[in-house]
Amino acid sequence: MRVMIVMPTYNEAENLPLMVSELFSLGIEGLELLIIDDNSPDGTGDLAEALARERPGKIQVIHRQGKLGLGTAYVTGFRHALSVGADYVFEMDADFSHKPSYIPEMLEAARDSDVVVGSRYIPGGGVDANWSPWRRFLSWWGNSIYARLILGLQVHDSTAGFKCFRRSALESLDLDRISSQGYAFQVEVAYACQRNGLRVKEIPIIFPDRIRGKSKMSANIGLEAAWRVWEIKWRYSIGGGR
Repeated sequence: MRVMIVMPTYNEAENLPLMVSELFSLGIEGLELLIIDDNSPDGTGDLAEALARERPGKIQVIHRQGKLGLGTAYVTGFRHALSVGADYVFEMDADFSHKPSYIPEMLEAARDSDVVVGSRYIPGGGVDANWSPWRRFLSWWGNSIYARLILGLQVHDSTAGFKCFRRSALESLDLDRISSQGYAFQVEVAYACQRNGLRVKEIPIIFPDRIRGKSKMSANIGLEAAWRVWEIKWRYSIGGGR
């Protein structure tokens, strides 16, 4: 079994060595890490190369020339994972908002599912205790109400960025068609999976805030994701098919 974790990075030098250590301490046979760095000014790319030398054959690094977007990073990673024969492909963040300890449970769930989603918005899931009530409400409404209502999504956490795909599930998606960035990328992937009739299972996760480094989240990113949901609906409606 070959399990590949696709992890985009931008200025994650503080987190990456700790993340690598924790991932490989899980003891998962066939685990590999693909780091996709967008020319981080804090040296994350060079650090990734050093970590790859320490674990030959276990860590691969793709360097891009600048901030080209989360969506294109994941699509690049998905294509690479398929090309090298990965059986299961994860997407996750490098900042520990996605805890590596959930990975074994997600792999187990993928035995009888096409896609496994680490969800904040099913029983047992949740967000950081320090989030304000307003932030909690906006996140819950955007994920569990807004995107689900407009697109008819069944998944409760529509912007979840912690997922495990079976190889066959990724192969069924038209990666050329998925063009959204930021949070909207996750919404579009969820929508594409549902349209393809894939079996999606949500498992509850707790989503903590990052401790090290600076968050990339901003009000503009949230607003863009909101209107992109309508763009996704229009684009798939016009394009038809899958």
